Order: sequence, then structure tokens, then C-alpha cells
Amino acid sequence: MFDKFKNEGGEMVEERRENNNADESSSVIESSSEIGIGELMGKRAKLEEAIDYVGLMIKNLKDKRTILEKDIEEESVDIKNLKEKLQKVSEYIEEESRGIKELANKRQQVENEADEVGSIINTLRERLSGVDRIIDNEGSRVKKIKESRDSIDN
Repeated sequence: MFDKFKNEGGEMVEERRENNNADESSSVIESSSEIGIGELMGKRAKLEEAIDYVGLMIKNLKDKRTILEKDIEEESVDIKNLKEKLQKVSEYIEEESRGIKELANKRQQVENEADEVGSIINTLRERLSGVDRIIDNEGSRVKKIKESRDSIDN
């Protein structure tokens, strides 16, 4: 619509006039007869078109801004949701870490109890060995006594 006001780079420029002798002579006659009112009206029309074009540009910018605000809000919501999920993951990791520490403590307690049981077993073994030696000694004495009786009786 306003292509005639744009140059190759898309910038607004004045309307290009082509040299046409017939048009110039007729516009000079019209201009002089209307005391420049026609030219003034033409400029006003061009300004109105330029204003409409600028208004359209402003509307497009507002639309783009609205879309951008909507996109930013959606991203904000997505980021908040991700943050909440990450917080839950962090809480889960902390809970699991506490659970692992508790299991490590329980394992250590069981290990300590196993060491105690091992010590008790070793102590009882030693005591049983002592009892076994005593029984063996007593058995040997009883055997010697029997042998000595048998030798006396024979």
C-alpha cells in the first residue's frame, strides 16, 4: 500500500516524480488556477496515508509485544514448574541420603554386634578348651587309677 514511500532498504522516502512534460504543464495550470490548494490537498492525503501506515506499524508492534508477553509468561510458568519438579527431586535425594546414612549406621551396629558375638564365641571356645583339657586330665587320671587298680588286682 505504501510501497511508493519506501526505498530498496524499506525506509520511508518522498514520492518519486517522473519527468513528464504533459503532467507538469497541466499541474502548473491547475496549481495556478486553484492557488496551490490542490497541491496542499495532495500533501494532506499523503500525510494521512503516512499516518495510517505509522498507525499500522504501531498496531503490529503492539501485537508483537502482546505475543512476546504471552510467550514470556508461558516460559515463566514452564520454568516455575521445572523448578518445583527439581525441588521435589532434591527433597527425594535428601530423603534417600538420610535413608542410606541410617542403613549405614544399622549395618555398623550389626557389624559391631557380630564382632561381639565373635569375641563371645572365641571366649567360649577357650573356656570349652579349658574344660576339655580338664576332662582329658581327669579322664587320664581315672584311667591311671583304673590301670593301677587293675595292676594291683592282677
